Amino acid sequence: MCLAVPLRIDEINGNDAVGSRDGIRRPVRLDFIKDPKPGDYVMVHAGFAIEKVDPQEAALSQQLAAEVEREMAAIRQEVAHGSR
Repeated sequence: MCLAVPLRIDEINGNDAVGSRDGIRRPVRLDFIKDPKPGDYVMVHAGFAIEKVDPQEAALSQQLAAEVEREMAAIRQEVAHGSR
């Protein structure tokens, strides 16, 4: 399964950038993105920005990811307590 996550570009140095989400900063390559700027949101897969996304789409994707993370935490909790 492939998963891309939205990150906000914070810093750019050539094709190298730093992106962030929820206070976590990650290195990002910008080889496939035309005219990137700090503040842009990009979908990142395997360390590469693969497309620009608008801020609303990025926010929705982040909300959905947070929902999945909460559900996974609940399942882990159930498994740890023998409920599953």
